[in-house]
Amino acid sequence: MLKNPIDEKIGGLEQIYAGFEASAKELKKLQVCKPGCSFCCESAGRIDITTLEGMNIRQAMEKMPKSRQKTLTKAFRKEIKLREENKIVPCPFLMKNKACMIYEYRPFSCRRIYSARICSMETPPAVDKNIMDIGQQAIKALQQIDSTGYSGHLSYILYMLSVPAFSQVYLAGGFKPEQIMDFGRSHGIIINRNLG
Repeated sequence: MLKNPIDEKIGGLEQIYAGFEASAKELKKLQVCKPGCSFCCESAGRIDITTLEGMNIRQAMEKMPKSRQKTLTKAFRKEIKLREENKIVPCPFLMKNKACMIYEYRPFSCRRIYSARICSMETPPAVDKNIMDIGQQAIKALQQIDSTGYSGHLSYILYMLSVPAFSQVYLAGGFKPEQIMDFGRSHGIIINRNLG
């Protein structure tokens, strides 16, 4: 049976995640982050993802009860509206108990964030420069594996993938940046192919 090209790419995505974790493992031993710590989920400002990561997250969402999917869709629409007003809002995947409902599928932006001290508005995360450098290499690899996709804020990418005209072209391996030109320009979405 032939594998779906997106599933193959998601396999590559998981390899990039695993490679980053292996490279950063020793450096992350000083992190204070633990379950329930959600400063970055609430106050980091931007959680950027690639379109491929968005597909991975959408697959995770499709496994959720329909009621939760509807609630999330509303939350993302609300987040987009608030972000258009330049407001920082918590990630819609952050639950009341401060846990991430898509932790296993979380994007690289979340995987690379850690801190060597407890965070607050007065004391932002303390991140090792070497981990940031390793992270930049992983981001380039993510954008290369998703060369017909885009990078941008989580809510905007998930919104684009909910539009059939866009998602069908993307899933077929097509590349039509003119489809999102206005939306992309106004929401800070970049074309991965232009970065290679």
